[in-house]
Amino acid sequence: MANSTPTAAGTAQGRKPVAATAQRGVTMADVAKAAGVSRTAVSFVLSNRGNASISEETRQRILEAVQALGYRPNAGARALASQRSDWYGIVTEIVTAPFAVDIIKGAQDQAWLDRRFLLIAPSDQADAAGPNRGMEDAAIEKLLEQRVEGLLYAATYHRGVHVPKIAREVPTVLINCFDADGILPSIVPDERAGGRVAVERLLEAGHRRIGVINLDPDIPAAVGRLEGCREALAAAGLELDPELVVSGHATADGGYEAACRILDRKNRPTALFCLNDRMAMGAYDAIKERGLAIPQDIAVIGFDNQELIAAYLRPKLTTVALPFEEMGALGVQTLASLTAGQPITAHQQMVDCPLLERYSV
Repeated sequence: MANSTPTAAGTAQGRKPVAATAQRGVTMADVAKAAGVSRTAVSFVLSNRGNASISEETRQRILEAVQALGYRPNAGARALASQRSDWYGIVTEIVTAPFAVDIIKGAQDQAWLDRRFLLIAPSDQADAAGPNRGMEDAAIEKLLEQRVEGLLYAATYHRGVHVPKIAREVPTVLINCFDADGILPSIVPDERAGGRVAVERLLEAGHRRIGVINLDPDIPAAVGRLEGCREALAAAGLELDPELVVSGHATADGGYEAACRILDRKNRPTALFCLNDRMAMGAYDAIKERGLAIPQDIAVIGFDNQELIAAYLRPKLTTVALPFEEMGALGVQTLASLTAGQPITAHQQMVDCPLLERYSV
């Protein structure tokens, strides 16, 4: 590269400084012309080729031209050449969910720490048989066209999913869901431990007769949280009274109706464990309609930490938080290990669900 020093009139020979004329469509050839060097010299400097015999004065002139012209490398071409794009893709239905969007935040923050970037593609995972069927496949295909190095697949609620086979073309990690086919690794909340810590808190407060407002009993969240509830009671020498377990729709109305059924029993409980915060909101109404005070007459604990509900109920709701941000970050960490060819710690990793104390217990 001895000829990389400009032969045309450079700065030392009277070349005028490159003007700051940033514009769209600037090419590497434009940078080479402005700096008075070859295109190869520009390429070597921008790719940090340490074995290129380019003087420091020439390198600085090239960098000044890059800045002045507003040149941006062609990421697509660079990815083709290096087989690395520094991009991860995330396919998700959660872009409009008010609380689960923290998965994206956790993933973005961790990716940034790793000098990686996320491309987000929305899908309609929950309605695969509906009018948007095929949207998910198209979203993954579009991300693969951008040569992402790996994929994250995130769901609004914890459940088994069938991931399109094309996702297996690159390392893929599931977040807040698990692969129903048992192939892809996943990051999920520890529902059982969350249920256990919720009921332990009620026991600690002196409650022994605890009612449960349950979700659809077939979903992983309901199964795990109820198992944790039973474990906590068993450790205290108690059993869960089946008459005090009522399932309802995962809404405020569902929680209200379930709470009414429990509270109207002759020997009502002194505490309610609601398996999500929306149902706890409905339970509040049922409790207050009966002239009872929270937490003096009956304690209430929720699950999810849906902040728009939990922090604004009166009294504010003690609840167990779903670790969305932590799951997003761990998903990126796991994906980074996979893309680097390193082994991962477990096929399914569970993240703790912490208790958030407020004033309802």
